[in-house]
Amino acid sequence: MSGAAAGKIGRIVSINISRKKGQVKTPVPQAKVVTGEGIIDDAHRAFGHRQVSLLMLESIEEQAARIGDKGKIAIGPGAFAENLTTSGLDLRNIKVGDEFVIGGGGARLKISQIGKECHTKCAVFKLTGDCIMPKLGIFCEVLEGGMIRVGDAIEKQ
Repeated sequence: MSGAAAGKIGRIVSINISRKKGQVKTPVPQAKVVTGEGIIDDAHRAFGHRQVSLLMLESIEEQAARIGDKGKIAIGPGAFAENLTTSGLDLRNIKVGDEFVIGGGGARLKISQIGKECHTKCAVFKLTGDCIMPKLGIFCEVLEGGMIRVGDAIEKQ
C-alpha cells in the first residue's frame, strides 16, 4: 500500500496565524517555521511543547455539517485556531512522538500532544458554537524550521 493510500501523505490546505491566543486564526499563503519555537507572527510561537497545531479539513467539514448555522462565524480553516489545516493525511491514527515532514523536507514537526484541556469557553468556542481542538487537535514541537506554503505536501515519517 502506498503512503498516500495509507493516509500518510496529505497537503497543507491552509496556514493560519493570530496575534492573540484563543482567537480564530487568519489564513496566510506561507509562513516561516522556526526550530524550537513555531510559526513567526503567531501567538503560540515559543509556547512550550505546543508550538504548532494541526487539524484535518475533514474534521472541520464534519463539525461544520454537525453545527450548521448555530455559530456566529462560518466554520472553515482557522476557525478552531489551528495553525495548519491538512487534507488527506489521517491524523486520527497518529501518536505522540510521530514526526511529519512538510514541503519535501523543509520543516519537521514532532507530535507532542493530542487534544487539550479547555478550562473556559474561549472566544473560538463562543464564535463557532463548539470546539473540536480538545479532542482532535494535534500539537507539535518544531524539530527543523523552514518556509512552508499552502499546497505543500505533509508526510508522516
